Amino acid sequence: MQTCSDNCCGRKKVRGEKEHRELMNRLKRIEGQVRGLQRMLDEDAYCPDILTQASAVNSALNGFCSTLLASHLRTCVTEDIRAGREDTVDELMGTLRKLMK
Repeated sequence: MQTCSDNCCGRKKVRGEKEHRELMNRLKRIEGQVRGLQRMLDEDAYCPDILTQASAVNSALNGFCSTLLASHLRTCVTEDIRAGREDTVDELMGTLRKLMK
């Protein structure tokens, strides 16, 4: 079971093996895309081609964030609200503000 908990240095999330693997795979694909961007720049690729690839990286990162946010809402936020931690809504709003910049 995935749980969120407090510890001496802040909060942590214990993720299930499947969620961890899926998130890590997404990040590794994004890392590969970023390396592709670097290669394109080194090879003097045409600007619109680099921009198109950069847009794909941005989209992939947004997908990662969306997946992670959905998990956070289903677990940490739900658990906190059930436990009466109303400050979680403020924390969530702050997180959403950062994502929307």
